[in-house]
Amino acid sequence: MQYNRLGNTGLFVSELCLGTMTFGGEGDMWHHIGSLQQRDAEQLIGRALESGINFIDTADVYSNGISEVITGQALKNLKMKREDVILATKVFGETGPGPNARGASRAHILDGVKASLKRLDLEYIDLYQIHAFDPATPIEETVRALEMLVQQGLVRYVGVSNWAAWQIMKGLGIADRLGFSRFVSLQAYYTIAGRDLEREIVPMLKSEGVGLLVWSPLAGGLLSGKYDRDHSGEEGSRRRNFDFPPVNLDRAYTVIDAMRKIAEAKKCSVARIALAWLLHQPHVTSVIIGAKRLEQLNDNILAAEISLSQDELEILDKVSALPAEYPGWMFARQGAGRIQQLKESGR
Repeated sequence: MQYNRLGNTGLFVSELCLGTMTFGGEGDMWHHIGSLQQRDAEQLIGRALESGINFIDTADVYSNGISEVITGQALKNLKMKREDVILATKVFGETGPGPNARGASRAHILDGVKASLKRLDLEYIDLYQIHAFDPATPIEETVRALEMLVQQGLVRYVGVSNWAAWQIMKGLGIADRLGFSRFVSLQAYYTIAGRDLEREIVPMLKSEGVGLLVWSPLAGGLLSGKYDRDHSGEEGSRRRNFDFPPVNLDRAYTVIDAMRKIAEAKKCSVARIALAWLLHQPHVTSVIIGAKRLEQLNDNILAAEISLSQDELEILDKVSALPAEYPGWMFARQGAGRIQQLKESGR
């Protein structure tokens, strides 16, 4: 297991992170994703920690908070030293019936962190993330609220999830101007079949030293290897019951065909190849893997041992390439000469 710096910090997290969205099953949507209870969830957490994973991600809305309860109890039952586990959770979603029980306002953030700490039964959260962008709350209010939590010792690092590049940049600019804690990471959807992140967000992350945490690296199971153009393997699957995230299926099936050939040559699952491709991307800090079964988790963990050759990476990059969009194609055209100069200078 490799450990990477979390953004521009001195904290190192495992290249694979255990996601806990499959814990609890409370509520219609979460039931379709997973309904693991304490014993089975604890088995997965124990196996993840045993493999070298030191990073666990949850959220206050997963199964209406039950995921946080199960995760916190598991760490206690497994007798883990608090400093050996990097625990991340999120705030934003609806946690009650009132008009202020949602969003990224100071009020909801302060209420949310206290509720999460109580459910997790912990004294602090390593990485506290704003789960979505709030169009109703000024970004400065959110940044100030997060700084309060850092100063109080309730939170050690802060990040965001599902924000656009300009929103992150505005938040970073505010934090820099005020001398507050910067966002250290973005948690975002990114797969070999959905590379939209590379247009604007990835260049910004590289420029600003912000880490990338990948959610749904198998596109809701679509890249697991059990799906084909003939729709085989869909019966009773999560993807059939909960078609999310949206994917360009034609491109995805072309990518799956290419990954299947590589997987057959390496005698491994297609899922491992999809995860390994992400692990080979230098801008990826950690890939969040979730599982319903131990054998599924074990297979995902083995992705860290897959080495893709340059030829294999070029094949996968070609079949998964994004269609050219403006201004990207103009950057390539007008900047070609300068790019060549950089290559010749070795930089």
